[in-house]
Amino acid sequence: MSAPDRRQVRLLFRRLITAEGARVLISRAELESVLGESSAGAVIDRLLAAAGTDKTKMLTATIWLTDMRDFADMNSMWDKWVPKGCAPARACVESRLAVTTIKVEIRIIAAI
Repeated sequence: MSAPDRRQVRLLFRRLITAEGARVLISRAELESVLGESSAGAVIDRLLAAAGTDKTKMLTATIWLTDMRDFADMNSMWDKWVPKGCAPARACVESRLAVTTIKVEIRIIAAI
């Protein structure tokens, strides 16, 4: 197994890791950004493109919300963003996040 390729390095985490034919990426966003015109979907699209893949190749997605009352709005945004027939296995949970200004965190694993 080759060593993982770690890109977009931050002090405590990597936004993009490639290993053995799959990419893992993480996007954090204000909930208003997710639900508004400047959606987290656009951020994720850019990260997927930088990884050499796209949302049609998503395998799994994990979504952390700080408040499950936003679940229906998140699903609405998600359904508009994910191409028909390309929905990954997905989990959505409520969790306190380490950065209190962050309302949503999304981790996606996509094939390359």
